[in-house]
Amino acid sequence: MMRLTEDQIAARLAADIPDSAYVNLGIGLPNRVAQHVPEGREVFYQTENGLLGVGPAPLPGQEDPELIDASKKLVTTLPGAAFFDQAESFAIMRGGHLNIAVLGAYQVAQNGDLANWATLDDKHPPAVGGAMDLVAGVPQILVIMRHTDRAGEPKLLERCTYPLTGAGVVNRVYTDLGVFAVTPDGFRVVELAAGNSLDEVQAETGARLLA
Repeated sequence: MMRLTEDQIAARLAADIPDSAYVNLGIGLPNRVAQHVPEGREVFYQTENGLLGVGPAPLPGQEDPELIDASKKLVTTLPGAAFFDQAESFAIMRGGHLNIAVLGAYQVAQNGDLANWATLDDKHPPAVGGAMDLVAGVPQILVIMRHTDRAGEPKLLERCTYPLTGAGVVNRVYTDLGVFAVTPDGFRVVELAAGNSLDEVQAETGARLLA
């Protein structure tokens, strides 16, 4: 199987974000999306710890320890960036002021259910953060994640087995094996990573894929 790197997945998702969009980036893999704004496009990235106008990671020697994203990763700011407290940040998230939220996930169901805050074991302590606020307040939810978990089990499923963050909220999923739209009929393949067949990807998916 041919699998995309994390930066390749992030770049593919970034290519689908329209010019002038206001976008929240979740912790972990979603933060990589800020590194891949297509040339000639302006996107306003928000991080829930209180920054609008997130730029790419700083170059060596140019780090500012007070500029971090929600993952506690060092970032830069773009011209016109704004800082605010966390209450204001959550008001932006809940109030319909963002166009897109990019989130990671443990599981996504074929009807768009999202599970990304708790598993059923003791290895991953529950940590909802602002995810529930985002799925309630942002009209378009894009998920970026690996296609399978560390044990090789599918993360695209007919039904989520972990506690839900939101029901029917996901619009599209970007994985190391392809891009999948959530439709009334289930997961529809937008594209597959080069070199992989539909049958190969289907074998690693816990729900039927529609060509």
